[in-house]
Amino acid sequence: MILSCIGIAIPVVAQTPTIYAESFRKGATKIAEDSFEAKLTPSDATYRERIKDTAGNDRYELTITPQGPEGDNKITSWKVILKDLRHSIYNNILLAAQEPSADAKNNLWWLDPNRFGPVPIRARRIMKVDGFYVAFEVKDLHFTPLDSPYLDSMEVKFAFTNSDPRTAP
Repeated sequence: MILSCIGIAIPVVAQTPTIYAESFRKGATKIAEDSFEAKLTPSDATYRERIKDTAGNDRYELTITPQGPEGDNKITSWKVILKDLRHSIYNNILLAAQEPSADAKNNLWWLDPNRFGPVPIRARRIMKVDGFYVAFEVKDLHFTPLDSPYLDSMEVKFAFTNSDPRTAP
């Protein structure tokens, strides 16, 4: 789209918003940096990835699970969970606070394409956990049928890094 103001053409660029939050978990643990993509479909709806610490030990587990109407096998969203394998008391450390809230910073884990959801589906999400950062964003999604709320695919790109991705070149 181009806007014209007094005869000057100005291109309009839609930027992907970035939402940053810090986990309620504060610590110094660093991880072995990694990046990967999760390709989700109804037939392959759950994704798991182990995240290693700098010593090479499995330290965290990232899980993506489908969400939908109760008693139905249709998918309306996915939730991303990061668990510390050494502290299983916490269900998900991708939370800014342990109490539920509608605040976007406390809902980065919820990949919900509902336009009224707390986080825009195409937002770049960055969460600082302990001494590292988890950056992720939905790269592609598809509904079937197109005008329905039911997802038949979603592709999410993840990056685990020890440096703040907001300042990366």
